[in-house]
Amino acid sequence: MFADAKMNPFLERLQSIRKGKFKVYVGMSAGVGKTYRMLQEAHYLQQHGVKVTIGWVETHKRKETEALLVGLPVIPPHRVFYQGKSLEEMDLNAILQQQPEVVIVDELAHSNIPGSLHEKRYQDVLYLLDQGISVISAVNIQHIESLQTEVFKITGIEVKERIPDRILSRAEEVVNIDLTAEDLISRLKEGKIYGPDKIEQALQNFFRPANILQLRELALKQVASLVERKVESEIPTSHSFRLEKFMACINTEEKMAKNIIRKTARLANYYQSKWIVLYVETPKESPNRIPLNKQRHLIHNFNLATELGAELIRISDINVPDAIVRTALENKVTTLCVGKPILSLYALPGAVWRLYQLLIRLKNQSIDLVILS
Repeated sequence: MFADAKMNPFLERLQSIRKGKFKVYVGMSAGVGKTYRMLQEAHYLQQHGVKVTIGWVETHKRKETEALLVGLPVIPPHRVFYQGKSLEEMDLNAILQQQPEVVIVDELAHSNIPGSLHEKRYQDVLYLLDQGISVISAVNIQHIESLQTEVFKITGIEVKERIPDRILSRAEEVVNIDLTAEDLISRLKEGKIYGPDKIEQALQNFFRPANILQLRELALKQVASLVERKVESEIPTSHSFRLEKFMACINTEEKMAKNIIRKTARLANYYQSKWIVLYVETPKESPNRIPLNKQRHLIHNFNLATELGAELIRISDINVPDAIVRTALENKVTTLCVGKPILSLYALPGAVWRLYQLLIRLKNQSIDLVILS
């Protein structure tokens, strides 16, 4: 537990500014103790006179976690009938009616039942914050949108439920709940994460030591970058910094474009800067000349860029390097992010020529160029 008010900056912020504040616990995987810590903090806040309630908590039938619910007010879930089944969802209206100072909302990346006010739980959280209710929540590192490529390489799993990076940027406080791989695997074997019927399967798949170590590194880096940006934005400095602005340049290649968007989103998130996604449509890529599947991929990537917080610019031009540099200058872009040329015998000459032309046009401009794999 927390010893006194000086040990809990979140409480100090609540007491100094009575409006919706946001705190997120981040972990490398299930079972590290995010929900446990949230409930510990709920007791602490309650003991210090803060009106706190449980909006939604997933205990996964863990005895230690369930024990911490005792003494805390819990808002019963809202029952929804969907496809012939009775399902439970967080009762957003009941939270708003009770007007707690702080509400605990677990599983930030959760997808709400169709027909709910919002599609995703993080949207519920943003709504509560806008209504002046502070929120403490939790999420695993694999649910962060811009990290999906890295997570898939590590685990081989495509995570369906995801949150945009801007959600973590909204938080006043982001805390990493860390465990060593050995401690996490010990908790799993002791039945403190999953039931006995799921332990062996988990050990053979997600909870392999190599996976855990890499996910742990991702979590540590993500939280460290958020903390560093917060320090830079809140602590006065005599140094003057260039205001960064990134622009991701994409085409109709689905996987390459998706990677460029996600990596640029991470860069923009790191620098807490605005960013743009630019698509230059050449005559060869007009809607009546490219296949429908490429059009669908392009629309999907446009949606991904918008979801991650980018400004989307779509223009038509026969000269792609000219269009890129012109758009960058018009929008005061500091860094261009482009894909590595495709190294195939057929595509290489054209790709290298376009990159060369881009470099020529950037020669006398104060614009950096990042080539992404």
